[in-house]
Amino acid sequence: MNLALKTADKILLEPTGLTEQQLERVLAETLGPGIDSSDIYLQYAQTESWEIEEGIIKKGGFSIDQGVGIRAISGEKTGFAHADDLTISVMSDAALSARNIANSGKSGALGIRHSASIKQKLYPGLNPINTLSEEEKISLLKEADMCARRYDSRVIQVNASLAGSYRVILVIDSDGTWAADVRPLVHLNVSVLVEENGRKEHGNCGGGRRLGYEVFLQENLGKQYAEEAVRMALVNLKAIPAPAGMMPVVLGNGWPAVMLHEAVGHGLEADFNRKGYSVYAGKIGEKVASSQVSIVDQGNMLGERRGSLNIDDEGTSTQRTLLIENGILCSYMYDKLNAKLMNTKSTGNGRRSSYAEIPLPRMTNTFMLAGNYDPGEIISSVDRGVYAVNFSGGQVDITSGEFVFSTSEAYLIEKGKITYPIKGATLIGNGPAILNKIVMIGNDLEFDRGVGVCGKGGQSVPVGIGQPTLKISELTVGGTSV
Repeated sequence: MNLALKTADKILLEPTGLTEQQLERVLAETLGPGIDSSDIYLQYAQTESWEIEEGIIKKGGFSIDQGVGIRAISGEKTGFAHADDLTISVMSDAALSARNIANSGKSGALGIRHSASIKQKLYPGLNPINTLSEEEKISLLKEADMCARRYDSRVIQVNASLAGSYRVILVIDSDGTWAADVRPLVHLNVSVLVEENGRKEHGNCGGGRRLGYEVFLQENLGKQYAEEAVRMALVNLKAIPAPAGMMPVVLGNGWPAVMLHEAVGHGLEADFNRKGYSVYAGKIGEKVASSQVSIVDQGNMLGERRGSLNIDDEGTSTQRTLLIENGILCSYMYDKLNAKLMNTKSTGNGRRSSYAEIPLPRMTNTFMLAGNYDPGEIISSVDRGVYAVNFSGGQVDITSGEFVFSTSEAYLIEKGKITYPIKGATLIGNGPAILNKIVMIGNDLEFDRGVGVCGKGGQSVPVGIGQPTLKISELTVGGTSV
């Protein structure tokens, strides 16, 4: 038995007296006439948060959550029941409920075997909450606060927050899967307010990894995030009203890939395509983007990345999936259910936010591959346009691909030079159309700092994004000047 399975056994099974044999019997109860497959998902989670405002701890929280979700599948139907009580009687009731909900179609058969031992170890199986004392956590936040104030006298307000989670999962599937994972995750964020001559502006910066809190101390990240938050706020103090109209737009590397994630990534998730909702439905093998564009989703990236997972929430090993290659659509992102219904295999993208939710096909670390252009060459190619470096939010319609994104840091490009910072710029367009208007891709692929949270179907999961600097030949910019 590998370390993750041993940890799951110790945390999830031993305190409740559950045995592997009992779990297999519960799973067997989900099967019968009309049921194609079923699974059990057990979870134990600890989460904590700390928040400092004006040098004083204002908020703090700690919670423990555990439970089980049991799913039975019949064709396209899913029966699902969950409970926060890990006793055999409650689990048995949940199994029967799931079966009754889904009951129709073919018969299923149980073939449990311990076949899904984790073949990759992308992060340590530690509890990050225990890696620093309470005094050290508070000191980390206070140091970030002081660094922001020391950086510039115009800083009038600082908020810093620290969060950590520890999650142990165990997945048992009627296809023979028996797999577990131990998942740490930490996050540090600093936001500031600056003021000059009565004008106030915000700045924000943060990041995180699948490690312990000590990473923030070892890499002096509290200071880095604080100073970057102040820098961004000071840039916006000087910002002029954004122009409006159709013009070339250059997206910076790293975090601006949030537009790629929303406007393109969701449209490549298998459920939307199986149901015909996505603009990419039925287009495998077709050209959907500029020949320069290649996009990947990779759940097994090294570096303890926020979107990385040893296994997904169905027990499938994560992998590198080439979604678009040189403009050609190659694959969607699949969970087990949609893969079966679409006659293919899961890509390890079945994810859920907790035991109380069903798995859905979701992104992990999604990014555009680097091109051949120097970023300076891309900027110099624009006579008049916008350089978008950071985004604060956006909306997208999966069916049409239409999107609107708001920038939090952007600049005017004039005659090939970055000139003034601009405020109030929004980018408006269509995801599939934009993919075909990408005319230059930089050689500077970068990933976000580890802040991404993706929402879908009422569930939120951590993700990673990345891209190089790139030029869109024309895009509608919403602003306040012309």
